[in-house]
Amino acid sequence: MGDDETAYNYVIVGGGTAGCVLAARLTEDPDCRVCVVEGGPSDVGDEKILRLRNWINLLDSEYDYGYTTVEQPRGNSHILHSRARVLGGCSSHNTLISFLPLPEDMDEWAALGAAGWDAATVLPYRDRLQNRIVPVAEQDRNPIAKDFVTAAASALGVPVVEDFNARPFADGVGFFSLAYEAEGNKRSSASVAYLHPVLDRPNLTLKLETWAHEVVPDGDGRMTCVRVRSADGTETTLRAERELLLCAGAIDTPRLLMLSGIGPADQLRELGIKVRADLPGVGENLLDHPESVIIWETDGPLPPNSAMDSDAGLFLRRDPDGGPRPDLMFHFYQVPFSVNTERLGYPAVEHGVCMTPNVPRARSVGRMWLRSADPAEKPALDFQYFTDPDGHDEKTIVDGLKVAREVAATPPLRDWLKREVAPGPDVTSDAALSEYGRRVAHTVYHPAGTCKMGGDDDPMAVLDPQLRVRGLDGIRVVDASLFPTMPTINPMVTVLLAAERAADLLRGANGGGR
Repeated sequence: MGDDETAYNYVIVGGGTAGCVLAARLTEDPDCRVCVVEGGPSDVGDEKILRLRNWINLLDSEYDYGYTTVEQPRGNSHILHSRARVLGGCSSHNTLISFLPLPEDMDEWAALGAAGWDAATVLPYRDRLQNRIVPVAEQDRNPIAKDFVTAAASALGVPVVEDFNARPFADGVGFFSLAYEAEGNKRSSASVAYLHPVLDRPNLTLKLETWAHEVVPDGDGRMTCVRVRSADGTETTLRAERELLLCAGAIDTPRLLMLSGIGPADQLRELGIKVRADLPGVGENLLDHPESVIIWETDGPLPPNSAMDSDAGLFLRRDPDGGPRPDLMFHFYQVPFSVNTERLGYPAVEHGVCMTPNVPRARSVGRMWLRSADPAEKPALDFQYFTDPDGHDEKTIVDGLKVAREVAATPPLRDWLKREVAPGPDVTSDAALSEYGRRVAHTVYHPAGTCKMGGDDDPMAVLDPQLRVRGLDGIRVVDASLFPTMPTINPMVTVLLAAERAADLLRGANGGGR
């Protein structure tokens, strides 16, 4: 897979969801030499990674960087923000729920100055995606999840959606689409779909268990060199003859930029970091999909079949004047996700289910920053959960808990449930539901936005619409940190589409998904 030379046409920092796409696409040209730097191990042949239903056991494991948050006065300060330490990145680590972004999500980006990222341009790239994305297979459709779908449709009057990717939707309930092979419960992650088939390309070099800790200029002042440290402590400088591509994710990409002197100048100077570019937006605009949880005990063990224990979901549009996109989402878990409720003294249950009301486009926006100039010290993350001045996010959770109870009280789901465990039926006022809902809130592991792209008139835009870091030559960012705003839905496919488009931008193509 290449040799030990330190110069390549492209160096990709991060072998995650976007990095795998770029590596595969750029090495289609046999004369294009690409090096991928990945901090974790390979996923090839690793059943712990490749078996989708094992995802929950990857959290807080050797495959997890495990970032924490600073104190969250209006939320839960104990959330572990899992970020994958393995080839394939979070597509090797998550549940692989796969939604095309809604057209309005992309058109919103374009309206905010990301020219060329409108729905008409981006969505046709779906035809290029190599992942196998299909609705949950019939064999994996657990009877209680089926009854959740039936009950939600009956209680709320929303349609049952057979394929959420068939057309845009404002509301609906159904089984998700997943990037997986149902036979064997195998992931169709970015690494499986894009990299595994091409690992023998002689123009592709993988440097695994290798950590990038500083971007530095080449002899011409272009920011195309990166200093890396291998597992044995050996330090090397890799140079990109064309461009350096940062694909390390919404936490580690801005972290690397700031460690390299690219970011808010005053903050960097305070840490003793030499400023190479004053970009105040690096680390700002930290986005997420917060969610809460409501848990029921079931009368006994559930049937065992499932794709990944959260196979079905619900979308609602509560505000008819808010446009065609849903503004409340649920995941339905066939396991009692009680890590946050037990901390508050609620009992653990052996057999149960839960619903997790989720804020699709949260209005609370956070930031991240370096604690020191030491590359080994984890950055500070402040998502500022539930701090939006209008209380939109908090109200979404309160409404969601109420809606969840409506669904749970409706047959046939009602017939499975023994009792509500958390917060319990006595918690009914909006104030009490808000207090509970915020204290047990969690993340759907979707940090984004920390190197957002935008127009020349946006002083906080880190990237231009070609994903180039402003004011610097030779360096682009391709991962969820580029998001100006959070897509309504689970964002993995949006990252895949962005990477496919980025490959066209790099190759000088005009785009369009042809």
